[in-house]
Amino acid sequence: MTVRPTTSPTSHALAVARTVTDPEMPMLTLDDLGVLRSVEVSDTGAVTVAITPTYTGCPAMATMRDDLVRVLGEAGYDDVSIRVSLSPAWSSDWITDRGRQALVDHGLSAPGPAPARSGPVALSLKPIRRALHCPQCGSGSVELTSEFGPTACKALYRCSSCLEPFEHVKEI
Repeated sequence: MTVRPTTSPTSHALAVARTVTDPEMPMLTLDDLGVLRSVEVSDTGAVTVAITPTYTGCPAMATMRDDLVRVLGEAGYDDVSIRVSLSPAWSSDWITDRGRQALVDHGLSAPGPAPARSGPVALSLKPIRRALHCPQCGSGSVELTSEFGPTACKALYRCSSCLEPFEHVKEI
């Protein structure tokens, strides 16, 4: 049996949930990524966690759910449910400063500001132009090699200066 600290049950459950890492980018917690939206504990001790996917249909959502249930269960919360919140839609602007630094520290290019949008998004089949710097050497001389990397939320680039390939977390 886990002994809980004297903080409120919601504060404790939130602190526990904040330790869960993203299965695709384990250098980030779900909180750093902006996916962890809320944690509530009812009077009966039931925990409800709201998470927002980075992309609709993100294959990592099931693992995120399972990891949250497991970690909260290990902390003594027996009744845990995960709610997927689609509104508002996730934005790369929700990534914390600590999360952005963790991406760079692990050789990934952090997203810039998300594009401002209102109304329908126009479809464009042209390559997306981003002002990026190589996370290895800092050069701004980079070229897109693929708009889709190992996951849909990343693009692949190559630095023209140091010739190192790198992943860029896309702005959404």
